Amino acid sequence: MYKTLMLLLVLLASAAWVQAQAYPQSEPTQSTAGTAGHMTVEGCLSGSEGNYTLTADNGTMYQLTGNTAEFKDHVGHEVQITGKTSGSSATSSSTSTASQATLEVKTMKHISKTCKSAAR
Repeated sequence: MYKTLMLLLVLLASAAWVQAQAYPQSEPTQSTAGTAGHMTVEGCLSGSEGNYTLTADNGTMYQLTGNTAEFKDHVGHEVQITGKTSGSSATSSSTSTASQATLEVKTMKHISKTCKSAAR
């Protein structure tokens, strides 16, 4: 009976350890993904149909292109965009005369109904 109980305990502990190792790690914001030019950016979505911009939490602005059809209902919300960068380098909102980087949208994830920058 003792050996069976110990075996069961070891198997249970091993199963818990394997499950903990399989838990997905969170993706860092504004990180480069596996391929050059691909990145994930979290920020505030603004604009209107056909002309959307994402202002990252650090103030960097991106012109969004590609699959933006679902953005209309998320303007003014905090979102996470994954896509491919192209064009000029990203600019800070304080240098509005410089051109913005373009981010071709691959995926969008809704984070919050309010932007972090609005709460500051």
